[in-house]
Amino acid sequence: MELFYSRDIQGGICRLDQDESGHCVKVLRHRAGDEISVIDGCGTLYRCRIISDSPKGVEAAVISHESNWGGHPYRLHLAVCPTKNNDRYEWFAEKACEIGLDELSPVIGEHSERRVLKTARIEKVLISAAKQSLKASVPSVNEPVSVKEFIRNASKDALRLIAYCFEDERVPRRSIKEVLDSSEAKEIIVMIGPEGDFSKAEAELALEQGFIPVHLGASRLRTETAAITAASAAYFRYM
Repeated sequence: MELFYSRDIQGGICRLDQDESGHCVKVLRHRAGDEISVIDGCGTLYRCRIISDSPKGVEAAVISHESNWGGHPYRLHLAVCPTKNNDRYEWFAEKACEIGLDELSPVIGEHSERRVLKTARIEKVLISAAKQSLKASVPSVNEPVSVKEFIRNASKDALRLIAYCFEDERVPRRSIKEVLDSSEAKEIIVMIGPEGDFSKAEAELALEQGFIPVHLGASRLRTETAAITAASAAYFRYM
């Protein structure tokens, strides 16, 4: 199924940007009169008929639309520290979107080696991943903030989890599967640390703010693998 992406849908007309238009007309050879499917990134799929097949700006009349197309019955927000290799972070974002992701927050920890992350590239990766995995919603990407700032501002209405590698005798870590299986929450936040893990001070702040410490099994996982594992745990809990 071919999918196009547009945020310019109004008055019954869908307009594709130059990149999407070029792919539609030059690569896929669509012409006026053809029907195409367009996602708006907010959960709606539009069935459209092309009325202008300019490779610089395709216009199509909306025939019908379907809300929550390709959606999932939960909301997952991953707060993940950037990896040293930026390609690994993009890979994680792509795969998490394919599995089921709603919001991504890059967070900078005390042990983070990478402290700068440009979100524009991540946004493009997520659009492509949403189209590939047949979803009408594209996860939102927030600007990077510190781990402590994120912890303090995280929604109190969500089930808030933090995955770190060390043990704290006062509050033992629980399996993420166990925590998810025992909860009816449909809004989930999971924090994943950098290669050097969260600091003890960051973990203590998270516990003070009501986060639940979890582990992802016996294996020692890279940051991007841990984030994918967390996304998969939520997917299999609710799907």
